[in-house]
Order: sequence, then C-alpha cells, then structure tokens
Amino acid sequence: MKRILAIGGGELKTHETLEIDAWIAQETKKTAGGRRACGLFLPTASHDCMPYYNTFHKVYTGLFDIKTDVALTVGREYDPEKMRGKFEKADFLYVGGGNTVFMLEQWNKTGLLTYIRDAYERGVLIAGLSAGAICWFEEMYSDSVVEGEYAMFPGLGWIKGKISPHYNERMLDFDAIVLYNKIRAWGIENNAALEIADGEPVRTIGSGRVFVLDGSDGVSVQKTKWKADQA
Repeated sequence: MKRILAIGGGELKTHETLEIDAWIAQETKKTAGGRRACGLFLPTASHDCMPYYNTFHKVYTGLFDIKTDVALTVGREYDPEKMRGKFEKADFLYVGGGNTVFMLEQWNKTGLLTYIRDAYERGVLIAGLSAGAICWFEEMYSDSVVEGEYAMFPGLGWIKGKISPHYNERMLDFDAIVLYNKIRAWGIENNAALEIADGEPVRTIGSGRVFVLDGSDGVSVQKTKWKADQA
C-alpha cells in the first residue's frame, strides 16, 4: 500500500503536531516489527537546515525511541550508494517544510526523487509538513517563488487534486482562487493531517481540520469537513 501523510502545518519544535507525530511513530513501529524503527528526514525545502533535523531527532528519538537519519544534498556531493542505503533502511520518510519549488527542482537535479519514488512504491510511509505535504499533488498553493506572493504551482502529480497547507491562515485567498477557477481542492489546517493510501483519502489525524472545497458553480465555495465515512 502506497501511503502519504499530508500535514498542513504546525511547529515540530514546540510539539504542536505531537498527536500526529505519535501516530507516525506508532505506525512505523508496527512495520518495523521487533527491530528499532528508523525515520529518514528530508530537509531539502529548508536548504538542508541542520537545526531542523536536530529538532526532528529530538522529537522522534527523544520521545518515541526511533532512530533517525538525514538525507542532505544542498550544496554538496553525495555517494549514491550510501544515499540509497539510507532510504532502504528507513521505515518512514519525513519531508520538512520550506520552499516547495526549490525542493522539487533539487530532488530532480540530484536524483533524490528516484529514491523517494522507490520508497513510495515499496509502501514506505511518507509524511510531510507544509511543503512536504503539498508536493505530491497535481497543483499546490505556495509562495515559493516570491515570499508572501501566493500562487498555484505544479506538483509531482502522484495524488490527484489541488491543495493548500496552512488553510486556517490562507483561507480567504485560497477560497478566491478556488472560486475564480471553478475548481475542487483540499485545504489542510495547521495541526491536521490527511492520510492518503493508494491515492484515496482514508483518515484525518490531529486537532486541526481538513476541508474539501468546491467552487465549481462560480458563485460560492462549498466547504465540507472531510471525515473518514466520506471515503
């Protein structure tokens, strides 16, 4: 089963997403069986910010006893075989937030996307926050090109649809785009996560909300809080 957990936002450092992190840890330990689980952190969107990785390590190792590793490519060469080994040992991938467009360009340029895709095809859980949540969709709402200027950008297209993270903060602007273009889209709030298995939504986790938005009538945006019984 191919699984992605799209986390709308929230601060890992201050434990805002702790309920979601605990769920990831629990799922990972199930797949790891009797051995110690391992999580691989991808901080590409933050230009491989090491303090970000340190925070991930403190949460997942300090609170959940999960071994962690990090995949670094920005401004450096790497050994392809060693990098492949990191992905093969990982029980889950965690893609951090930051500049989504830069991240996708970097993944393609360095070949990292091949390892990510292989892990996805093998059924390794991929969790991602903000940039790491939206990059898998057909189109994503981001200010990656000019900070503070939001627009729609093409994503990887592994999951059908359009999406905005931090929906509680970007609601008015994103609703206007949904209405103007007469489209359907996802809006995921901070501290909310949507699990998508084999391309289909299956559950939400966290205290925030996940919405299905529909502006197809061109008059008003219809919002539905997504629940598992809608799948």
